[in-house]
Amino acid sequence: MVKETIRVYARVKPLGRRQQAGIYSVDNDEKSLSSLEIIVPRDLADGFVNNKRESYKFKFQKIFDQEAKQDVVFDSVAKPVAECVLAGYNGTIFAYGQTGSGKTFTITGGAERYSDRGIIPRTLSYIFDQLQKDSSKVYTTHVSYLEIYNECGYDLLDSRHEASRLEDMPKVTIMEDPDQNIHLKNLSLQQATNEEEALNLLFLGDTNRMIAETPMNQASTRSHCIFTIHISSKEPGSATIRHSKLHLVDLAGSERVAKTGVGGHLLTEAKYINLSLHYLEQVIIALAEKNRSHIPYRNSMMTSVLRDSLGGNCMTTMIATLSIDKRNIDESISTCRFAQRVALIKNEAVLNEEIDPRLMIVQLKKEIQELKDELALVTGKQRTSELSQEELLQLDELIEAFLEDNDPDSILDVGVDMRKIKYCFIHLKQLMNHSKISDKKLLSQHTSNKKDSNKEAGEEELKKLKELLQQRDNEINILVNMLKKEKKAQNAVFHLNDAFAGSTVLEQSLSVNLEERKSPSSSFSLKEAENFSSSLHRLTFLSRETGGKMSLGCQEAFEVFKRDHADSITIDDNNQLLKQRFAEAKCLGEKLNEVRNKINHLKGKITQRHIQRAALAVSSPSEELNTLDPVEEKLRTQIEEEKKSYKTMFNRLKELKLEIEHLQLLMEKGKVKLQKDFEVWWSEEAINLQQEKPEMISSTNTMTVYPQFIKSVQHLSTDSFSETTRVSPNEDSAGKNNSITSSNPSLKARTPPSSSTSIPLTGDSQADADILAFIKARQNILQKKGLGNK
Repeated sequence: MVKETIRVYARVKPLGRRQQAGIYSVDNDEKSLSSLEIIVPRDLADGFVNNKRESYKFKFQKIFDQEAKQDVVFDSVAKPVAECVLAGYNGTIFAYGQTGSGKTFTITGGAERYSDRGIIPRTLSYIFDQLQKDSSKVYTTHVSYLEIYNECGYDLLDSRHEASRLEDMPKVTIMEDPDQNIHLKNLSLQQATNEEEALNLLFLGDTNRMIAETPMNQASTRSHCIFTIHISSKEPGSATIRHSKLHLVDLAGSERVAKTGVGGHLLTEAKYINLSLHYLEQVIIALAEKNRSHIPYRNSMMTSVLRDSLGGNCMTTMIATLSIDKRNIDESISTCRFAQRVALIKNEAVLNEEIDPRLMIVQLKKEIQELKDELALVTGKQRTSELSQEELLQLDELIEAFLEDNDPDSILDVGVDMRKIKYCFIHLKQLMNHSKISDKKLLSQHTSNKKDSNKEAGEEELKKLKELLQQRDNEINILVNMLKKEKKAQNAVFHLNDAFAGSTVLEQSLSVNLEERKSPSSSFSLKEAENFSSSLHRLTFLSRETGGKMSLGCQEAFEVFKRDHADSITIDDNNQLLKQRFAEAKCLGEKLNEVRNKINHLKGKITQRHIQRAALAVSSPSEELNTLDPVEEKLRTQIEEEKKSYKTMFNRLKELKLEIEHLQLLMEKGKVKLQKDFEVWWSEEAINLQQEKPEMISSTNTMTVYPQFIKSVQHLSTDSFSETTRVSPNEDSAGKNNSITSSNPSLKARTPPSSSTSIPLTGDSQADADILAFIKARQNILQKKGLGNK
């Protein structure tokens, strides 16, 4: 492993005819590093003090002045790297500088004279010359040429370049394996057996490269290009193969748009070039810093491809091209500063060797045969790859005995033969799988039986529900018929009310009922009454069966009871207070969300401020980052205030939550208490009706009050009932005690008073009790409403 810093060289471009030379000096000391001093004279204007720095000094491995030739540059820069690549190490040479400073001339060379060949053709010539001289190894050489234009990769050796547009060409994409090695998809690897083939591939790639004319350069390359030489070497009969690669990188030149004044397509290209070079500088700065955990290689395609070259397994060399004229003196100083940062990076180059898998397979087979022969010599038995039939039967008997043995300390001893051990494991695995399959079958059978039983239970429940539904339909039909008859009876009562007054109303209605009983339809009315009574019992039973839902009359009684109950006002007040607390909690929640969003927005502003200051420090290193930023302090103060407000509202929201839960608990307790009080009152009323029933029955063999009359009393409006029950003060008050009881205690009513006649009932005691309870319940409810007899 070779550990060394990146070697940095500088080359000064000769001045043109119209260019004014800047002031600089070169000190090439063979014993130590060469130094370059650039002098920038002060602009002394009248009345101003100019303290600008005048002298800038930079250290390089070697500085090539304007008269330096291409062969000298190759011998000093590229030749040592090429020798390391031939030895099995990775190498990289890249040129960096502003546009028009001579990068492409240094790397690729000029086309006018043979002596102007650059580093790439000279390196190819040197490498193939060395490969021909070394006959002790077998070498294989491949070449690839990658272009990065507007942050998109293209293969310059693709034959479709001439016939297709650049947008239609397949793009080279970066892929990374689990070991973080970079692989380039759609980049072809062309084999070159000699120097001529390699140079032809180089010239083909240069022809396809993007070139444009700019104010700074008539043939400015508008893309980054990476020419890579892959070398594989192997000694005959050896299992070791050495792989190495050499990256020759020609970076596009940076330019200041304010100086060049380019626009349109050239401006877009300049933006992409400057951005990628900026990301390259970020990587260089991160690598130069100690204890830096993250290196931003993935910011651009160029830094991703050159990951190993910049900070990994590679021997890297950089050549900084300078154009030292008065107009470009600032850019030259910036290039030198970048070179000084690059010189601080250390790389660890490792010899890339791997074992040839084909030779390894042959060696392993040979070793296996030798071990088999040695084992047969020691044991005296020649082993085959498979066990004999007798050995298999013996192993089956041993396994069966081992499984039947209940001793936990028993051991299955088959010797040290791996064939027998493997067979035992396979046999045990088969037994386990067989037992699992049988268990699954039993489980599936049990599941199917359970499904059948559940299906039968579901069918029985469905049958019961259908019967219950049919019963409900019958009851509804009976009630509808009763309502129709009740309307007719109600109309008859209104006609009687116009003709008679006081107690005669009741007598006339009873006489009408007696006459109707003597009619042929009396048997039908009696049957309707019996059906109605039995339906009431069934409705009460069904309400218990279906979860305790109250009937219509019971619900009406419950509404009256709830309205007069003492706790109803408390429940209503708690309900209103709960609504207010819910509204306040909702409002607080919206405010909390607004405050949280505002805090996140302020934090985003602080982060943006950090990025701006960091960018300012990169562009102007003299800026002090340790000074306090008043804008950032103001933002942090606002965040603290918002956090205090958030905390206050959050505490209030927690208090509201506790208060809401408490109110809900109080309302639930009040509702439970109200329900229990209603049930107690309801049961007491039912007991009272049972005690009063014997006194209300005056005769056991008299005629029955028809259900039509009961329903007419039940559904009379409040005003009409008051009119029909108003009596004179001289009437007997004893008649007020004559009432009728129904089996449904949820409806209470009082019959109109009668002077001397009691209501005759049926002979069936249960039916009489139902009718009496029905009317009494209706009358009690009307009295609670204030609509009873006065």
